[in-house]
Amino acid sequence: MPHVRLGEIASFVRKGIFDINADAYTETGVPFVRITNIQSGLISTDNIAFIPPDIHEAESKTALFRGDIVLSKTAYAAAAWVNLTECNASQDTVAVRLSPAGRKRLRSGAIVTFLNSAHGRALMWRQFQGNVQAHLSLPDAKKLPLPIFGEPMQQLLEESLIKADASTIRSKQSLAAAEQTLLHALGLDAWQPPEPLTYMRRATEVLTAVRLDAEHFKPKFDDLIAHLIAGGDAVRLDKVLSFCERGQQPNYANEGVTVVNSRHVRTDAVIIDGENRHATVEDKTLLIRHGDILLNGTGVGTIGRVTTYLHDTPALPDNHVTILRLHPESGFDPVFLAVQLAGVVGQTQVAQHTRGSSGQLELYPQDIRRILVWRAPREMQLAVRKNIEAAHAARREAQALLARAQRGVEIAIEQGEPAALTLLDVK
Repeated sequence: MPHVRLGEIASFVRKGIFDINADAYTETGVPFVRITNIQSGLISTDNIAFIPPDIHEAESKTALFRGDIVLSKTAYAAAAWVNLTECNASQDTVAVRLSPAGRKRLRSGAIVTFLNSAHGRALMWRQFQGNVQAHLSLPDAKKLPLPIFGEPMQQLLEESLIKADASTIRSKQSLAAAEQTLLHALGLDAWQPPEPLTYMRRATEVLTAVRLDAEHFKPKFDDLIAHLIAGGDAVRLDKVLSFCERGQQPNYANEGVTVVNSRHVRTDAVIIDGENRHATVEDKTLLIRHGDILLNGTGVGTIGRVTTYLHDTPALPDNHVTILRLHPESGFDPVFLAVQLAGVVGQTQVAQHTRGSSGQLELYPQDIRRILVWRAPREMQLAVRKNIEAAHAARREAQALLARAQRGVEIAIEQGEPAALTLLDVK
């Protein structure tokens, strides 16, 4: 099959911004793509960082636009098609833009899909060097061989990425609609938490809470609790949970039960794919069941992340993931409760009950049980669940599109493009 090297068709292949640290990140601004954002073939905006426009402008040489390419530079082989209007890239990634002549030979979407296929990952991984932490150098990135597919094949591959991106956007819109429905019902859609410069607490409150950190006693936490109680039918989690326990360090094995760690617990789903490890089961009481709620109990940037486990196959949580299981008579739909815990109500209280320093944050089961939630009318809970189910459906559609495109590349290489076109040309 005819091929070309990446460096031959790129106008630049550059390492992302080097001289920047997390202190420069902002709440809004220009999306800053890190290696954790490029694992699916598209740039994931889950936990994406932002940098100020002035830093972005100063580092314009690594600015990327829709249709450009980002490669992983460290740890593992991965590529992503830039599905953002504009962004910049971090030092653990490689920013790539095709030249005008290069775009006439290969579409960026076809390149990314190839690099994420089994054959592409193998070739990409071959270029990684180093024993402690493997990395991809810029000269080696330029050496990556890329097959030149026919234009119909390239068009279908790129269209798959575009459609997957659209499905992902629909998924996020459904998630946002679920959260907005809940906030509106609670009257929290316009809530402005109080942030006074100083505040006082009685010594008895400090002793009862067994906390000495001022952050735990911020007035915004009391204000939220008062709002929930005033709304009626507010209840602590310990009154509705039949089980609230962390997992344990897994006994990893080549075969066994699928392991779920904090990386797999996302805001919209629990990730179960070929990347999950497996382990033998020593304590069956810690197996995750369909309908359980999983909540991350450790980790900067991941602590408090929560979603419902909707897979049918049991799984095993590691010691960073807490299982929340509702009592049959709780009056809660687990999907609705997970949305509440993932939103303002839950995350505000997660911030209150988190312990430890920035180096090792912990949210223990005994503190999770103290979180106050609203037991909404059944109709409201089902309306929220409907939005979440729509989000899951859209997300599965995006995953299927990406997987089919990658399989199409593999078939094109192994059997020829006509066979691949038959798979990909599905209306």
